[in-house]
Amino acid sequence: MPRHFLVLLAPLALGACATVPAPAEAPLVAGAPDPFARGAAAANDPRAGAIGEEILRRGGSATDAAIAMLMVLAVIEPQSTGLGGGGLWVRGAPDGTVETLDGREAAPAAATAEWFLGEDGRPLNRTAATLSGLSVGVPGNVALAAEAHRRHGRLPWAELLAPAIAMARDGFAVTPRLSGSLAAFPQRAGRDQDGRAMFYPGGRAPGAGTVVRLPELAQTLQRIADAGPQAFYSGAFAQDLAAEIAADTPRPAGMTPADIAGYRVELRAPACTDYRRHKVCTMGPPSSGGYALLAILEQLERFDLVALGVRSPVTWHLFLEAQRLAYADREFYVADPKFVDVPLAGLLDADYLAARSALIDPATTIAAAAPGQPPGAVPPLARGEGWPEQGTTHVVAVDAAGDMVSVGSTVEGAFGSGLAYGGFYLNNELTDFSFVPQRNGAPVANRVEGGKRPASSMTPTVVYGPDGAPLFAIGAAGGALIPVQTARAIVAVIDFGLPLEDALGLPFVMASSDGGVLAEKGTWMEALAPEFLRLGHPRVTPFDQLLRTTGALRTAEGWRAAHDPRLTPLVTIPAVPEESPAMEAGFSEG
Repeated sequence: MPRHFLVLLAPLALGACATVPAPAEAPLVAGAPDPFARGAAAANDPRAGAIGEEILRRGGSATDAAIAMLMVLAVIEPQSTGLGGGGLWVRGAPDGTVETLDGREAAPAAATAEWFLGEDGRPLNRTAATLSGLSVGVPGNVALAAEAHRRHGRLPWAELLAPAIAMARDGFAVTPRLSGSLAAFPQRAGRDQDGRAMFYPGGRAPGAGTVVRLPELAQTLQRIADAGPQAFYSGAFAQDLAAEIAADTPRPAGMTPADIAGYRVELRAPACTDYRRHKVCTMGPPSSGGYALLAILEQLERFDLVALGVRSPVTWHLFLEAQRLAYADREFYVADPKFVDVPLAGLLDADYLAARSALIDPATTIAAAAPGQPPGAVPPLARGEGWPEQGTTHVVAVDAAGDMVSVGSTVEGAFGSGLAYGGFYLNNELTDFSFVPQRNGAPVANRVEGGKRPASSMTPTVVYGPDGAPLFAIGAAGGALIPVQTARAIVAVIDFGLPLEDALGLPFVMASSDGGVLAEKGTWMEALAPEFLRLGHPRVTPFDQLLRTTGALRTAEGWRAAHDPRLTPLVTIPAVPEESPAMEAGFSEG
């Protein structure tokens, strides 16, 4: 079987002394109405979700709905996504076939392992590197949407871009979240003249409710709608785009038109496992998040979480320990499989994960969560480093046929590199590579190389129930938080049978990189801090970073889709006066 069609199914990992609970029933009762009578769609902004639902009502596929939502988010959520970014796409068909597309940004051919090292051989300052062309990879989002449409689209391509074009041309109201991001990151969003013209025409960030028009972005989208992806990746547009990036790059060699023209979406092998008789499929490498998700679930398989209970400190202690082990492996082994021989089959091997799970003690913490030695691993490798991230979004869609689509899209940091072109921001995705190419003479898997795609925490995922039918499309935004948010939602649905909104809103807990625990501030999870300390965790820190999980779940009444309830107050548009202020890109600064 060709490698790009390989689906890795790791058998259940069962501990000899473990009590294994009976699998939870899928939330579909006998005699209920056909759950596929209608579909559902959701995004981080309800305006995009509404567009997705409308596309489904018109007879569009889940793929069509996802494309339309991503294009709308490219207009109204520029801090997180856009034409200048990239994404990972998972589609689960009703028959259980899973297809994954890699639209991750790629390093220019001129990039080398020393790309982020100074003349003294030391890593560059991260902020300085981010705010330069060094951080920009060839954008993949346009090609990703076009390839998904070619495979599974039903409605005309131009029809899917029309809502985004209208919003950019006619104006959209700024959410409190976007207003806050623009106020918090002026050094990025307004670092060049184009960015200032888009969002700071009077020298200040627009307030929530302000109507913004982006005519240059509308023109770019219209060209892509009329001519397809070649309008982005070839011709004068691509030549000028490459020149813009190269001029901002403090290297003699940078992005070229050939880098942009040569970009291709990659069909990757999905990574799948069984968790309590549910098939869980996600993105394989270069997603390190996908592996982390599956490893967390497999390492929890032998524990009876239902008997422990959703509010038990031991439940979340086990979750934390499984995450620590999974993250140790993902940082060490996972990178672009075209450049690194990722031992994914070994990492998902049942015996290997059973051995990793055996390290987890319900009564105490692991002294040190070091990488393991999975079968097939080719030493030596060195551990890389991860970075915080703000610029990601997620959409899910399910159509009447039962096709599930889950897509993560990103510009990496808030507003990416801050370099604006064509009405959109360009990513800073290359800073997802390790700045240090080797440690103690051993190469880091996620080092920079020409044409390589950086490892990603994005974890678009689909789940099939014990009956083999589509059950759950899920994903999240937030960098290293993504696999944990996704795993938490899956455990909430499968183990605890929570309704969708409760699953997405479940309090968050995560192991921090320094060995401590991050517990969501103001929730019952934070109140478990004394118990976590008793179990051996060295510290518990209240955590209040924005969480953004999005999902669609099959229920007895049909499909239900929703975004994280924490987002609601931040994406609710304030009442806009009839004479609402408007800003237009290109308006002269005052």
